[in-house]
This record gives sequence, C-alpha cells and structure tokens, in this order.
Amino acid sequence: MSDPYERSAEYLDIMIAEAWEPLAPALTDVLSRVRAETGAVVDLGAGSGRGVRVICDALPQAPVLAVEPSAAMRAVLLARVHEDDRLRGRVTVLPGDCASADWPDGVRAVVALNVIGHLPPGERRVLWSRAARQLAPGGVLVFNVTRPYAPVEVERVRMARVVIGELEYEGWASARPTGPDEVTWRMDYRVLRRGEPVGGTSVQYRWWVATVEELAAEAAGAGLRLGAAGDPGLGLCVVEHAKEAPTSNS
Repeated sequence: MSDPYERSAEYLDIMIAEAWEPLAPALTDVLSRVRAETGAVVDLGAGSGRGVRVICDALPQAPVLAVEPSAAMRAVLLARVHEDDRLRGRVTVLPGDCASADWPDGVRAVVALNVIGHLPPGERRVLWSRAARQLAPGGVLVFNVTRPYAPVEVERVRMARVVIGELEYEGWASARPTGPDEVTWRMDYRVLRRGEPVGGTSVQYRWWVATVEELAAEAAGAGLRLGAAGDPGLGLCVVEHAKEAPTSNS
C-alpha cells in the first residue's frame, strides 16, 4: 500500500499545531473522566505524536501504544517520544493500522483523532467490533468527525500558515466527490522565502464521509453508545459500552 504521507510528512506537524490548541484540552477533559482505572491507552493513527503527549499528560501512569501506519510519520513520532524523558519509558510506537495493530484486551482508552475518514465502512465496523471486545469496563473510544459529512465539493482554502526562520509554510486544501460516500482531498504545501516559492508538494488521498448519526448507528450495532464531548465545533465523539453510564457531555 502506498503511503499518502510519504511526501507531506515534512509539513504536517507544523500545519496541525494550531488545530491542536483547542483539541488538546478537550481530549484531556475526556480522558480525565474515563472510569476505567487501569489498562493501556491505544493511539490509532498517532501521526507526529501531538496526541501522544496529551494522553501522557492526562493519564500520567498509563502505558501508551502509538500505532501509525506511515513510516514517514513514525519518524517524526519516534523523534518526539525519544527526546522527552516522560514519554520514552511509557510510549511504544508500532507500525500498523486499525485492523492490523495488536492491542491488548482491557484497554483503558482508544484515541483515533483525524482517523475515521481514512476508514471505509467495512473497516469502521472492524473498529467498532474491536472496541466492543477489547475496551475495559468503563473504557472509551475517542474520535472526531470533520466536514464534509456528505460527498460534496470543498473549495480550495488555506488551512494553515506558519513562519519559521526566513521561510513561510502554507497548507491549502480542497476536495471533490469521488464516490457515493467518499471524497478525494488534495493538499498543497508551499514553502516561500521573501514571497518566492522555494519548495513544496501536493498530495491526494481518499476520505470516507459520514454523519455523526450514521456513525452512532454503526457503533450501536456493535453494542456501543456514541455521545458528543467538548465544543461542538471540534466534532469530538466518545464511544463506550452501551450498558454503561455516559462519559461524554451528552
């Protein structure tokens, strides 16, 4: 399988920094209220490790399994873990994806931020089933849902701009419908020096769309209950065993 992040990993960590400013405290709040008191935390699609850092701060004693399929992104993730004494002894970085990663039973939480759109419906059902089997009592699966919720065109927009030294980094995004339940995103990364381009790249990847209601129905089929958490604009969702009291804000 080709790695959609092979050419864009150079830019992704700095491009998502601003988005993590509201997301980090919201994730911290969810994890601080998880009723399961033991077990590892699995970070699916851990990317460059920004979420790993939040998890370790929110649950200081929990071991973390950081699962990332992209070798390019794992390089950034490993560097972040290695340079921090607090993370190095607790975080295990594993190659793999939602279906192939080896999780233990009785996990305290599964975090899958910016991941659900990468999963076609069949793989989403695998994720719900694994969560139903392997979450500890009182454990949660946390993920977010982002627009679009249907296969519609998304006009090109600048999603991030970062200045480092003499260089300006820009990230632009657009999407077009490519199926009854999917879009294809095009991400353009530009590097400018004094207004002149000196580097950059463009990548495309498939993204499966669904509403929160559709995802809730899928999760319910596996015996799970979905609720919302945090600011509605973040699209943060918490899934837990249906027979347990809710951890989310709903």
